[in-house]
Amino acid sequence: MTFTIKAKALEAFVADIFATAGCSREEGDRIGRYLVSANLSGHDSHGVVRVPRYAEQKKAGTVVADVTVDVLVDTPVIAVVDGKYGFGQTVTPQAVRIGIDKGRRNGLSAVTLRNAGHVGRVGDWAEMAAEAGLVSVHFVNASGSVLVAPFAGVERRFSTAPYCVGVPRPGQAPLVLDFATSVVAEGKVLVASQGGKKVPDGALIGPDGQPSSDPHLLYGDYTPTGPRQHSKGTGAIRAFGDHKGSGLAFMCEILGGALSGTGATDPDRGRFANGMLSFYVDPKVFDPVGFFPRDVAKYVDFVKSSRPAASGGEVLVPGEPEARTRAQRLADGVPLPDDTWAAIVETARSVGLDERRIQQATA
Repeated sequence: MTFTIKAKALEAFVADIFATAGCSREEGDRIGRYLVSANLSGHDSHGVVRVPRYAEQKKAGTVVADVTVDVLVDTPVIAVVDGKYGFGQTVTPQAVRIGIDKGRRNGLSAVTLRNAGHVGRVGDWAEMAAEAGLVSVHFVNASGSVLVAPFAGVERRFSTAPYCVGVPRPGQAPLVLDFATSVVAEGKVLVASQGGKKVPDGALIGPDGQPSSDPHLLYGDYTPTGPRQHSKGTGAIRAFGDHKGSGLAFMCEILGGALSGTGATDPDRGRFANGMLSFYVDPKVFDPVGFFPRDVAKYVDFVKSSRPAASGGEVLVPGEPEARTRAQRLADGVPLPDDTWAAIVETARSVGLDERRIQQATA
């Protein structure tokens, strides 16, 4: 069963939860906006399913409210940014803005972000850069979150290590490639464990080397609305694409983790943090004659003109599924599994949100 709620109402409810939990109203609004943006894009794994976990991290002090980042290295084209364990929805846009401003001034920039809370859907940051007219590339890791087995292994060694590229298109939605280097993001296993869409067969692997789709392999025993602790599981998520995905995950750990100063994923690190290395490119500097946007448009049309493999099918380009899902969910509302919604409501009560406000949201 699912509960459906309009996007703006869901944003407001999430914002109220975090404002009540000790965040500023502005930060609560950001958390609500970016989490719901992930749901609207069809990436429920990075959406409001995260509310209970974020609230627990805030309560435990492992994520900090209303952080202003420190810039540790600042050259015309390079910045090293310390997120100081702030909410990702607060510290990441600060780092991205630094990259955008340097990229606009110089045509190219590189920014690392260390010690950030969960940065959410990386595609949001590629879209932010694309809105400013910049191409961006992002390598991300999640130090302390050891979830993924390398190719030919069964023990966890990687985080889900996302990789993302964004390309602006004048007058159109950007091209955005955004994926975990595992078969599925951990959040998709979380969604499945709460009654949502099941993960693909073989997305997980057990200690015996057998593929599986059972979330209990990752989390151990759990109740419908209770916390999911991947430290209790005996299995792992598999890297996608055999050695290719495993190799890309390895490089995300090195570039997003080690080079950023966050550190590559380490089971003994303790405190969770995302690290991110981002490059920003101004295509107008590389291409003063305007060849790039014309050729992108031409190539998109060429790719989409391929005859579909299945009758009635369609070839899509990166970012297109998200744009269509966003339009549909803005119109029809955001569907949430009942267990996910129940966990969010339970979190609202746990932080002390007024019961009348909770009843208003659930009506």
